[in-house]
Amino acid sequence: MVQKEVVYVVSDSVGETAEFVVKAVATQFNGGQVDIRRNSYVEDFEDIEDVILLAKKAHSIIAYTIVIPSLKEYLDCRSAEEGIMAVDLLSPLMNAFETKFNKAPHHQPGLMRKLDEEYFRKIEAIEFAVKYDDGRDPRGILKADIVLVGVSRTSKTPLSMYLAHQRFKVANVPLVPEVQPPDELFQIPRKNCIGLIISPDKLNEIRKERLKALGLATQANYASFERILNELDHAEKVMKRVGCPVIDVSNKAVEETAGLIIEVLKKERSF
Repeated sequence: MVQKEVVYVVSDSVGETAEFVVKAVATQFNGGQVDIRRNSYVEDFEDIEDVILLAKKAHSIIAYTIVIPSLKEYLDCRSAEEGIMAVDLLSPLMNAFETKFNKAPHHQPGLMRKLDEEYFRKIEAIEFAVKYDDGRDPRGILKADIVLVGVSRTSKTPLSMYLAHQRFKVANVPLVPEVQPPDELFQIPRKNCIGLIISPDKLNEIRKERLKALGLATQANYASFERILNELDHAEKVMKRVGCPVIDVSNKAVEETAGLIIEVLKKERSF
C-alpha cells in the first residue's frame, strides 16, 4: 500500500478554504491521494508550535490561511527555521487587492463565514415571508420579528419581502370585516406589530387600477367607497385593540415605508 503524502492545513478560522485549495491541487498529482490534516482556529504561538512539530516529524507541507499578521509572521519564521515548506494561500491575492484598490485588509479571521451566515439568514427570512404571507398560517405571527396588519392593497406583501431582504422574519395579516382576526395577533407584544393605514381616496384609486389589471369592472364592491370606509374603520378598531404603532402608507414607496417601520420599531425595542 502506497503511503499518502501529508499536508497540514492551518487556519485562524475554520480552514475550509485552505482544505479546498489543497484538494484542488492534490487532484493534479496521482488522483489526489493526500492525507490532509486540518488545524482550525489557530490563535496563539503555542498552536503553531504544535503544528510545526507534527509537520517536521511527517516531512510534510503546511498550507495556511492565516490573516492575523503576528501569527503569520511567526509561522513563516518557525517553518523556515525548521526547514518546513509553508505555503501562504491568501497573502499574494490580498496584497494584489491592497495595491490595486488602495485599501488595507481587515486582518480579521472568519469574515467569509460571517458573510455566509448573513446570506442564509436572509434566505431564511425570505422563505418565512412567503410561508406566512397574507395570513396563511397564523402560527407565523408568534414566530415573526415583525407582524404587519392592514386592509388589502396597503403593500403588506411587498413590505414583507423588502424587510425579509433586511433579514427580518415578517408575517402579514389582512384585516377584513367579515373575518375575525387570528387570536395570535393579540398574544404578541405590541412592539412586534405594525398597523398600515391608507387614505380612502388613495385606496380607491389603487383598487380600481387593480380591478382594471384583472379585467374586472372598476365599479365592483371591492373598490367602492362604502366598502373601503367600512374596511378602514374595522382595521382601525383592530389596531387599537392590539395597541400597535400605525404608519400611513399613502403615497409612500415601499422602501420609504420599510425605513419608517424599522425606525418605529427601534424606538420600541433594540434589534
